[in-house]
Amino acid sequence: MRFNKTYLPLLFGVVLAIGVVIGSKLNFNDTTEKIFATNSKKDKLNRLIDYIDYEYVDQVNTDSIVDVTVNGILENLDPHSVYIPVDAYEDNADDMRGNFVGIGISFYPHNDTIAVIRPIEGGPADRAGIRGGDRILSADDVPLYGENFNRDSIAAYLKGNKGSKVKLKIYRPEDKQLLTISVKRRDVPLLSVDASYKLTDDIGYIKVNRFSETTHEEFDDALEELNDAGISKLVLDLRDNPGGYIYTAEQILDEFLGRDKLLLITRNKNGDENKSYATRKGDFQKGEIYVLINENSASASEIVAGALQDNDKGIIIGRRSFGKGLVQREMALGDGSAVRLTIARYYTPTGRSIQKPYGNGNKAYYNEYENRYRNGELLSADSIQVADSLKFVTPKGKIVYGGGGITPDVFVPKDTSVASETIEFVSRSGYMGYFVFEFLEKQRSDFANISFEEFNRSYEIDTELAEEFIVYARLSEARIDLSEYKEELKKAIKANIAQQLYGPNAFEMIINQGDPMLEKVLELEGVLTPTLEE
Repeated sequence: MRFNKTYLPLLFGVVLAIGVVIGSKLNFNDTTEKIFATNSKKDKLNRLIDYIDYEYVDQVNTDSIVDVTVNGILENLDPHSVYIPVDAYEDNADDMRGNFVGIGISFYPHNDTIAVIRPIEGGPADRAGIRGGDRILSADDVPLYGENFNRDSIAAYLKGNKGSKVKLKIYRPEDKQLLTISVKRRDVPLLSVDASYKLTDDIGYIKVNRFSETTHEEFDDALEELNDAGISKLVLDLRDNPGGYIYTAEQILDEFLGRDKLLLITRNKNGDENKSYATRKGDFQKGEIYVLINENSASASEIVAGALQDNDKGIIIGRRSFGKGLVQREMALGDGSAVRLTIARYYTPTGRSIQKPYGNGNKAYYNEYENRYRNGELLSADSIQVADSLKFVTPKGKIVYGGGGITPDVFVPKDTSVASETIEFVSRSGYMGYFVFEFLEKQRSDFANISFEEFNRSYEIDTELAEEFIVYARLSEARIDLSEYKEELKKAIKANIAQQLYGPNAFEMIINQGDPMLEKVLELEGVLTPTLEE
């Protein structure tokens, strides 16, 4: 193709004009008025970032500045509007999806190797024959051992695309075997139902730790199994459950409430209301239900407790819940990060908002627990502060209150003793897990043919093992003195052994023995004689 030279002056003029425009944007010796033609609020952040990119004296990672800025903006809105940076997004997404793609193991960095605590039951590693106690030496010939190996990157080698295979070199200490095992990566559940079992012949128990995409399916399976086992009453444990998806809470409520029962009201900034109703006959509509809540039960947990309470279904037991009545929607920001922005408030079926005040900032908001502790609310129902102006009435005439959490129908005080809080910490935080793993390294074969039922019924933790843990805790980085809690530690150690051998359901069955809220349920059911209070 020949080019007509008569167009050269015109072409040069166009290029020159484009160059002037681009140059005006890049020449930071010009005045700010020339750099930006507009003066909108939205341009301020872009302007500042550009100044830093082009003019600041040192090299600066402006991506990190944007992250800090976005966080600062959201912190000035409300405590639940949050920014999810790129490097945290996938883990957040996995948690809410209720699964991830991988091989399905829990593990410890043990000395200089990766030690399998136990494979997830039914997961890829379990089906491939990997056992608790195995050492993973390499993945696809990449060494996963040695002092210089970056342990933070272990998961990256074990996760991958669905259907892909990873070749693992395994050392099995109990048999002194070196094995090569190929595992196909599949969806691995992040279970939100921690436990499901029978408390008595007719009372079932289900503990839910969050409301993810898979929670209703897990819950439905657990409930069906308990129904088949003949229960007529259910304890739903939502203690320390921070919430999750609203629609998952609605799905679970559908199991308990009849068609067209009001579940939830949401209202946006324009005053537009959306009402959610039960859609079908629930699988446990006729059964009796107890819901356990505490000061850490929030969001979707409060939706469930509030809807049941307002529909006169069941009994709420425990302490006043957290008090989160705001609804968030996740919105992508285009670079792999996202924001969860508060878009509405929600109200229980009687019309009450349970959102606690947040005008004094995020720190005061999340430290409100300390106020509850100081004013005696954790120890006495009489200390719970309610406002008559926020009084509501259920269809059967029960008085309920808005203004900061769900107030239980039956109050159970918190054991605020040092012994109780310390044992709870070592039991559930994973702090005891490494000690128990070391114990099982020497004793694992002793449990090879013992069922959980036999273990739960007959196995006793001796004083010597409790004393060993006391020494371990004293010499570890935490430097906790547990010498006064020998007997309490025995149950915690047994529960942690059960968890590593038999899974989370076994842990809950043991740790829940003697639990005050469960004992209150049994007391209300006439199974236990009421305890006389001084």
